[in-house]
Amino acid sequence: MTVDEFVILVDQQDNEIGQMEKQEAHLQNKKHRAFSVFLLDEQGNLILQQRADSKYHSPGLWTNACCGHPRPNESTIEAAKRRTFEELGIHIEIQEVFQLSYEEHLENGLWENEFDHIFIGKFSENIPDPNPDEVQDLKYISVEKVENDLKENPQDYTFWFKLIFPRIKQMLVRQ
Repeated sequence: MTVDEFVILVDQQDNEIGQMEKQEAHLQNKKHRAFSVFLLDEQGNLILQQRADSKYHSPGLWTNACCGHPRPNESTIEAAKRRTFEELGIHIEIQEVFQLSYEEHLENGLWENEFDHIFIGKFSENIPDPNPDEVQDLKYISVEKVENDLKENPQDYTFWFKLIFPRIKQMLVRQ
């Protein structure tokens, strides 16, 4: 039995205006709160995940370490930490660095209409233990190599990663 997952509906200023089942929010193009976690290893490499082929949108594409949605009555930072553990099996310390709002039509009639909170953190634990239902593969790659690969192979990355990376790359280099 699958438990319905709910997201927090928001206005353009990220004020909560309600809640809706996650899949329904993506079908109806409803703006909702989200987060994206960018993690660096001890050598300064960005940790990227390849989304599992079973994901309901953007399957098999490379993206930041973790992304998702806070549940109703859950803070965004706690949701980001929870989800990173659920996807990668690691506990992290992160800080929010900026926010942005976007709307993008995806395959299968779905929409990403999100007010996204962007977090950065460093990872220094043992090897992640990715959840195969969420993550197909991981790679550790320098910020410079990510930038080059985005130019050469943009089709291999999620739209939100391509949107966020140019705005966050200088912050990643300074970490």
